[in-house]
Amino acid sequence: MEVHQIDRSKINKILVLKPRAIGDVLLSTPVLANIRAEFPNATIDFFVEEFAAQVVELNPFINRVHAINTGKSSPLSIIFDIRRARYDLVIDLFANPRTAIVTMFSGAPYRVGFPFKWRRHAYNIIVSPRSGEVHNVEFNLDALRRIGVPVKTTELSFPIDDQSFQFAADFIRDHNLAKDSYLTVNIGGGWQIKRWPIDKFVELCRMIDDRLNMPVVILYGPSEIDDALRVQGQSNAILAPQTSLRQMGAIMKYSRLLITNDSGPMHIAAALRVPTLAIFGPTNPKLQGPYGNISAIVRNENLDCLSCNLIKCPIKNICMTQLEAESVFRHLLEFMRTVKKMKRG
Repeated sequence: MEVHQIDRSKINKILVLKPRAIGDVLLSTPVLANIRAEFPNATIDFFVEEFAAQVVELNPFINRVHAINTGKSSPLSIIFDIRRARYDLVIDLFANPRTAIVTMFSGAPYRVGFPFKWRRHAYNIIVSPRSGEVHNVEFNLDALRRIGVPVKTTELSFPIDDQSFQFAADFIRDHNLAKDSYLTVNIGGGWQIKRWPIDKFVELCRMIDDRLNMPVVILYGPSEIDDALRVQGQSNAILAPQTSLRQMGAIMKYSRLLITNDSGPMHIAAALRVPTLAIFGPTNPKLQGPYGNISAIVRNENLDCLSCNLIKCPIKNICMTQLEAESVFRHLLEFMRTVKKMKRG
């Protein structure tokens, strides 16, 4: 990749934009670590929507989080706020219309972004996108490579505070569990067609109970409580309380492994080095899978339409609906053996 030279002596304030989603924000955190290594005395701020701000609130490489409420903050007020900060370098890792406009009017001498449609005109340093070729982490890091910032780490960062760990410890104590004695199952996911059907999760939880005699803790997002209650009501699974992202991460961290759809919690587990069995269909695990972690992927390999990346499926979402619980359970057994060997090693 050709390097665009910047005057490092003039870089004192940096803004990184990645407003959403939870997983995408988390996959951008290696960018922050590498910027901090290159500019140890600079102010580094992060632009994110409020619902995903928890991902970076405790990030040690950030000075300030611009947590945006899109329902209350007008585009002009956001632009004025960013412009008043007088950034020297703005890196737009999202490049949607909103972030492109914010970057364009930031007043920053260096504005880095991707050439998606008209948004290319918002930037004076263009990064050639490799979104269909490399993992999303590497896609983000290409912005740094373009300006000659060395990539010294690709590790995700999701710090968890002591209060969240205490929350998880109280939860497992109250349910007579112990660390590493239970499995966590995340039933949610961003797009509907990325979600394995709830009745399949019920089957899987029953199999784990019947054949492994291991407790299962169900994790879910705020809008997924009804589905979580359904899994609990039709199996012996334990329902986690409604949690913050860090509290959820702590519960996962104390578990033996996570079974999950492609989702934000999947990436949180990867950041925390929680062994992860991930169920994939319309998305591509090579591009969006658990990064740098002990993980395994389960897919309906009989299909040739996998990784279509569609938001709506024209053929009844068969990559998920035809993926049987028995198949996922077999993969789980194999994965558990692999994890056990790696821990012994």
